[in-house]
Amino acid sequence: MTRTPILQVEHLTKHFGAVQAVNDVSFSVYSHEVVALVGDNAAGKSTVAQMVAGALTPTVGRILVDGEPVALASPREAFAHGIATVYQQLALCENLDVTSNIFLGREITGSNGLLDVKEMDRLAHGYLDQLGGRIPDVHTPLVELSGGQRQGVAIARTLVADPRILVMDEPTASLSVSQTADVLNYIEGLREMGKGVILISHNLQDVRAVADRIIVLRHGRINGEFRSQDATYEQVIAAITGLVHG
Repeated sequence: MTRTPILQVEHLTKHFGAVQAVNDVSFSVYSHEVVALVGDNAAGKSTVAQMVAGALTPTVGRILVDGEPVALASPREAFAHGIATVYQQLALCENLDVTSNIFLGREITGSNGLLDVKEMDRLAHGYLDQLGGRIPDVHTPLVELSGGQRQGVAIARTLVADPRILVMDEPTASLSVSQTADVLNYIEGLREMGKGVILISHNLQDVRAVADRIIVLRHGRINGEFRSQDATYEQVIAAITGLVHG
């Protein structure tokens, strides 16, 4: 029996006035899979990601979740369909601790109407453990965490709503080697949990470390698709630079 992708994008096209940012892009994402979108600046990666995240509406094309077309007119609607996005700017509160950030806006209350801090702490530990996170104390203020640990908190925050698909926009940008390793470990944790991940990245070393498939965008079109375990660095670079055509 053929497996149904949890996410399909079909013939996505986006115009900004006379500028065609994305043209006829189609791909699928399955559970337990990391799909990387790579390409040079202005290749269309972020535009595709924003359409999947509900931040932009396609000019042409459609998006399907579990084989059913969905209208994603806003990030809230995308979230309701199980699509969560972790942006490069994490929008976390540095003055709050880890648990408070994870449950910000989704706090759990007990029967007495007061915050159930113990339950939130327990769940926060669980989310971070599932991701393989190295944050020993969920009461640590965010300001004391590394960039990689903050990415872990941002990812854990999405898990409160149990999303099916995560869109990650340049999650390792400006991180040290050790912090990058932490984030790549989080992404592998998401795959183990059965999530589908769309990874936007300029760093081919990171992409090849965690992605199952690599989709190359060039001038808004798909110019190559590779299985990470089979593709060479040179093949991917050739597709990015236009030395080969998809």
